[in-house]
Amino acid sequence: MEHTNVFELECCGICEERKEQGIHLYTMFICTECEYNMIHTEPREEKYNYYLRKLKNMNQPKLYS
Repeated sequence: MEHTNVFELECCGICEERKEQGIHLYTMFICTECEYNMIHTEPREEKYNYYLRKLKNMNQPKLYS
């Protein structure tokens, strides 16, 4: 069994658990599981609003011109 270095794990901005795999959306890391769940959630579902609230916490990088 391979052990993962704790420093390689990132904290998911949705579930707030430390995960190894996922995506970066602006400054937020989203684990693979949450990404899948978000994509497969219908707007009429209660969980949809939960994801919206979490995504509003995302800080967009500043654009310098």
